[in-house]
Amino acid sequence: MDYSGKVAVVTGAASGIGKAIAEALHARGAKIAAVDLNRSGAEAVGEALGGFGAGVDVTDEAALVRFINAAERRLGPIDYYISNAGIGVTDGPGWGAGDAPNAGWQACWDVNVMASVYAARHLARSMASRDGVFVVTASAAGLLNMIGDAPYSATKAAAVAFAESLAITHGDDGLQVHCLCPEGVDTPLVKGIEGGAQGLSGYIDASEVADTLLQAFEDRRFLVTTHPNTPQSVAMKGSEYDRWVGGMRKLRRMLIEANNGRPM
Repeated sequence: MDYSGKVAVVTGAASGIGKAIAEALHARGAKIAAVDLNRSGAEAVGEALGGFGAGVDVTDEAALVRFINAAERRLGPIDYYISNAGIGVTDGPGWGAGDAPNAGWQACWDVNVMASVYAARHLARSMASRDGVFVVTASAAGLLNMIGDAPYSATKAAAVAFAESLAITHGDDGLQVHCLCPEGVDTPLVKGIEGGAQGLSGYIDASEVADTLLQAFEDRRFLVTTHPNTPQSVAMKGSEYDRWVGGMRKLRRMLIEANNGRPM
């Protein structure tokens, strides 16, 4: 693919996977607009990559649309939109599936799902008309669950479903959609929970995720996973659901034993 002069918006771009994707796209010639709640981080990444960045709350639809409009005025029509911002909250001290406070559930819903909805509402049709690429960063947790964080698991599963809807609804019009579902990646998001299930297949560098995603662009592959075990686990879940649930319960018991009474 020819990225030269293409315009890419990357959310959650101040660090981790978002920053790595922005760097990978820029290295291939794209113009970068970096978005993050961390204003100084977004500005630093945008400026370092020859574009610009801004502190934007992606759960504020009006603010996000203002940034999208500013990006198109400054850089041109958006060719790549990487909806990457995401958060997790954990189940809290009781570690029950419903124990996380309402505010945590709502925050996960707003960031992990609605931020992509807002961007697609504004961009899907116009990007489709020029064969644009829209990426939803979900998680392997959206495919396989994340023990110890029900809000994250539920909203990342919803993110996967929304990416599917985007691909189904707008694919025939020219929009290329990808759903990125990493397992363990060495980013600020996993600091302090390294003993959780997300790291059982090992942690990889964010730059590896970026390279995998850009290869998926070339291959036009919708579901983008980063660890060899993920597709196998998804297939087993689909074919033997009860066995999978039983296996996850066993894994939870093992994690609790390994982490002094905590599943992560």
